[in-house]
Amino acid sequence: MKGCPGISVVIPAYNAAAFVVDTIASVQAQTYSDWEALIIDDGSTDETATLVKEMVNRDSRLRLLSVENQGVSAARNLGVSLALAPCIAFLDADDSWRPSKLRRHLEHLASLPNLGVSFDRVEFLSSAGKPTGHFSKSRLHDLTPQHFLYENPTTTTSTWVVRRCLFEQVGGFLPAMSYSEDLEWLLRVRCSGWMIAGLEDVLTGYRTSEAGLSSELSKMEKGWNRLVQQARVYAPDLVNRHFARAQAVHLRYLARRSLRLKASEVSEGVDFMNRAIQSDPTLLLRQPLRSWSTMLAVQLRWLLSKLAMPAAKRRSVP
Repeated sequence: MKGCPGISVVIPAYNAAAFVVDTIASVQAQTYSDWEALIIDDGSTDETATLVKEMVNRDSRLRLLSVENQGVSAARNLGVSLALAPCIAFLDADDSWRPSKLRRHLEHLASLPNLGVSFDRVEFLSSAGKPTGHFSKSRLHDLTPQHFLYENPTTTTSTWVVRRCLFEQVGGFLPAMSYSEDLEWLLRVRCSGWMIAGLEDVLTGYRTSEAGLSSELSKMEKGWNRLVQQARVYAPDLVNRHFARAQAVHLRYLARRSLRLKASEVSEGVDFMNRAIQSDPTLLLRQPLRSWSTMLAVQLRWLLSKLAMPAAKRRSVP
């Protein structure tokens, strides 16, 4: 590849052998072809590196860097540091793009000089990568700093195309964070004055898991708490004004995520939702549809799991 590409794609990959070939193929299928892709193999123990090497040998726009496992934040930071282009797109190794993805985002960035992060809507895919027909519906425009304290309007970093200069201004992802690290970075960007705005187009396929682990939900909560800790440094007034409501929204999100857990762990959802209401009792009034539906769902699932237990075991459960 000669000269500087128009855009650099950073793909962190950890034990992604089952997905990474299709993910890279979705980059190769872009209608905008002046790109480079840096695949950061983050200490994989499967065939990820071998599969990527085979693709690198056939396409000079691909670069593979294999490093010891340090986590997704460090992997993305490394990719950014080695990227050549003025714009950077992120793509997780199990997600995919539609062919017009890069072209549409570059047009969006070119049309708005103060736009720092362009993102798009996603279609949720099954764990097998099949379309579900469900799409993200989050806010796209007029995003203020507080929106990034509550929830992540961008859904996933796989929707992002950003100006490289943002990393020079606000720094990279926090290496110690593997949960909410993307949201914390977006909050930093928005607090620095850059605009973040989305396209109506559905340009990203976001693979979701049909199962979950209680430990992952706990890590998600700890990640969000770390986000708040960081935000208190550069946006203390924002945190003071919105903490209780933002915490309630995040706990409700975790309660909804808990619905994917196996039956033995369904009490997690009840706990998250109860603490959400304790943090902000008005949540049930301000956002009744999502709040009441989540509360009823986690309570019903908890009740059904108890009814499915043998009678002797039910008596032993406090």
